[in-house]
Amino acid sequence: MTRAPMSARWVVLFLSLLLGLQPVATDLYLPALPALTLDLGASMSQAQLTLTAMLLAFGFSQLVWGPVSDRWGRRPVLIAGMGLFALAALGSVWAQTMDGLIVWRALQGVAMGAAVMGARAIVRDLYGPLDAARAMSKGLTGLGVIACITAPLGGWLSDQWGWRMALASLAVFAALTCVLLVFRFEETLRHRNPQALQWRVLGRTWSTIGAHPTFWAYALLMTTSYCGLFTFLAASSFVFIDVLGESKTAYGLWVTTMSMAYIVGTFGCRRLIVRWGVQRTVAAAGGLTLISGGTMAALAWAGVHSVWAIMLPLYGFMLAHGVHQPCGQSGAVSPFPQAAGAASSLSGFMMMVAAFGVGTWLGVQLASHGGGSVLPLTNGMGFWSVLIAATAWTVVQRHGKLSRT
Repeated sequence: MTRAPMSARWVVLFLSLLLGLQPVATDLYLPALPALTLDLGASMSQAQLTLTAMLLAFGFSQLVWGPVSDRWGRRPVLIAGMGLFALAALGSVWAQTMDGLIVWRALQGVAMGAAVMGARAIVRDLYGPLDAARAMSKGLTGLGVIACITAPLGGWLSDQWGWRMALASLAVFAALTCVLLVFRFEETLRHRNPQALQWRVLGRTWSTIGAHPTFWAYALLMTTSYCGLFTFLAASSFVFIDVLGESKTAYGLWVTTMSMAYIVGTFGCRRLIVRWGVQRTVAAAGGLTLISGGTMAALAWAGVHSVWAIMLPLYGFMLAHGVHQPCGQSGAVSPFPQAAGAASSLSGFMMMVAAFGVGTWLGVQLASHGGGSVLPLTNGMGFWSVLIAATAWTVVQRHGKLSRT
């Protein structure tokens, strides 16, 4: 069967769907997290494991999916990953214990690794480094649109039909995306590497990637920025619903407004890259991140505990996140056009292992505060904002220059 080449619009759509699997897997799920914790008779720390186990599996799986895609192509990996995600999502719907749910969520993480790794590799397959940053920002704009829909939808489904229906919607999204991949996705890898899975070659490839300063500059940027976001995602449902008294539907709407700020940030990213270049754009976004995270933490320590005291600074953080993620994700793979899958997998592994540590820490902190404080959330946001700004102002400025090819 011969397929027509994908148009630029199809490329953006696929990037949006593949990258959007992350907010689908988290934002649809978060409003239901307190309810399923109660229903399954679990603790908050166990509930956090449903997120952190998924992310840890997500991180490790990319180390496999990346080289496999360099060997066999992006298309078979993406189709297999989305099919597996749909099956794992159905399994989570029927989980009767928290331990069982954790296992199904971890399997979803394995499958999600194929989708997100593949999206980053596709961008490098098709574009040079500077164009890749702009293309990635378009895909992440699509991610933001998906996040705007998923957060209130998750809250509404959970309020109306319970947490199992919210989890079932993940399977629907994955199945529809898988069908679209089968019929419309055209392979982007022009030259498969038949040696990509040989241990000696794989070790040499990862060593080369790990020794490259540009990889580290942008991998650290995307990792610290994601850890700040994950701090909010992992703690906010408990803080907003249990501490600040918001309904699950209202919480979902707040997350939607956060996603809107992120979308604006991705649009700004595309414009600023053309005018200022990547490094200067990242430096400016780092300043906004520091101001936003610092303000959130300072307000909490001053005793201002309200939704607005968290959300107003968060909007600034998300505007900057809309710059850091497309620049970080495209920049980390930019030096490796012949090993984009491996570079994408290694950077994704770093990001998810760090997020696993954040989730574990937050579970302990939320439990130690008895679920009655905003400080685990606001302290974490302040901490990561400092590290994001430091990364943007140091290693990215020193090692982050991107070529045009």
